[in-house]
Amino acid sequence: MQSVTIYTKSTCVYCARAKALLTSKNVAFEEISVDGDYARQEEMTKRANGGWTVPQIFIGAKHVGGCDDLHALERAGELDPLLKG
Repeated sequence: MQSVTIYTKSTCVYCARAKALLTSKNVAFEEISVDGDYARQEEMTKRANGGWTVPQIFIGAKHVGGCDDLHALERAGELDPLLKG
């Protein structure tokens, strides 16, 4: 199973939706809160090639994108293979 990292903010409904999808699939993930943490936000933006909105999701070394991108992968049947590596 690939490692999953998700950058979030506590008030973000899209973050909650992305985490709910991962949780429903029994996928463990590392959550990195960027609430008021400029250094973490900068880290996230660099890793996400300029993406500054949350969530920003990474599966292994691959930048998946945000919540809509994660759900699109699930609908297309591409999320499970990506998680398996």
